[in-house]
Amino acid sequence: MQREQPPVVAPDAVSAELTDVGRRIVLKQLGAAAGLGLLGAILPAGMASAASALSSNPSLSGRNTPMFAYVGSRTTRERNARGDGITVYRLDQQAGTLEKVQVVDDLVNPSFLALNRAGDRLYSVHGDRSEVSAFTVDKQSGKLSLLNRASCEGKNPVHLALDPSERFMVVSNHITGSLAVLNVGEDGTLGTVNQLVKLEGPLGPHRVEQPFAKPHFNPFDASGNFVLVPDKGLDRVFSFRFDNGKLHPAEQPFAVAREGSGPRHIAMHPKAGFAYVINELDSTVTSYRFDAASGALSPLQVLSSLPATFTGNSRASEIEVDRSGRFLYASNRGYDSIAVFAIDQGSGLLSPIEYVPSEGKTPRFFSLTPDQRFMFALNEDSDSIVSFAVDPQTGALNKTGFAVSTGSPVCMIFSA
Repeated sequence: MQREQPPVVAPDAVSAELTDVGRRIVLKQLGAAAGLGLLGAILPAGMASAASALSSNPSLSGRNTPMFAYVGSRTTRERNARGDGITVYRLDQQAGTLEKVQVVDDLVNPSFLALNRAGDRLYSVHGDRSEVSAFTVDKQSGKLSLLNRASCEGKNPVHLALDPSERFMVVSNHITGSLAVLNVGEDGTLGTVNQLVKLEGPLGPHRVEQPFAKPHFNPFDASGNFVLVPDKGLDRVFSFRFDNGKLHPAEQPFAVAREGSGPRHIAMHPKAGFAYVINELDSTVTSYRFDAASGALSPLQVLSSLPATFTGNSRASEIEVDRSGRFLYASNRGYDSIAVFAIDQGSGLLSPIEYVPSEGKTPRFFSLTPDQRFMFALNEDSDSIVSFAVDPQTGALNKTGFAVSTGSPVCMIFSA
């Protein structure tokens, strides 16, 4: 599969460059370490490499703790899986490479992961089961130790998110169509279910994939006041106000998606009131305006995650907006690729830039590194994680040549 570039020009903001005066102001304000990091994005290649090397020096950057990546995998025969559990890697932030540190095995389908703000606790749902696990994290070695497990009172939990106070955790129970709110102890241990909310509504038309409500994702918005829940079975994106460990339907409790689209994951714009939902069943992305005061979602645009020339079968999977808010990425399974879009900063609308082969089969997940310099694509059915360099000016993805073999990878997060 070749990289395809549609005849669409990205917004002017994509190609905007800093002036010499702007560079000097930014360097003065951010200081030496941050300034060197910025120069790495705007200097010619040779000089950029030198600046990048300096910015990676812990004595200059102020970061003495190594960076780690945590990868969850499918493990069961029922899932035709080959994973071992949670794999811990040390991340080389300059080269975009991974070095294996630990494998936490004897885990069933640790399919989505989350870290607390301090980075000393990691949490995992267990797909096809009814439980969530907590681990302690050694921040110097990156290694995990099991802390405890707790029931989420529903089957096949697929996503989890800590509230801003870190006293509660919201979990999506995909097969039983519910959201569970678990208590979290001061030591990070998982407690009992504080609330169980059933999602209801008319079913979508897909006879196989939409037999009941299927919540698939439940992130908090930036304020921590709302939880947004794409539901693949009901073709809805629910909005809940979160208050002291309880979910309450927002004033506008849901947005209706296109019939048969199958909303899967949602990504929030980091600077403006926009949200983007990847629809699994019809391989589209819906742009929404998000009202931070009421939690309401208003649809603006529906755009295919596939090029117009692709005529086969495919399912969309993951979605992410970069930290600048200028670019959006979405993965396709079937047309195994990462779609790259430019975001218009005024309207929030998307324009396609390119479709990049994931260099493997079924990219169920991908993740940008914290510094946004690299992306890792997780190819579930070819047991590989592939590294791409991200062009900070255009958002384009370029192969680094690095890949690592990992059985059935489905989620990746980075240490705090």
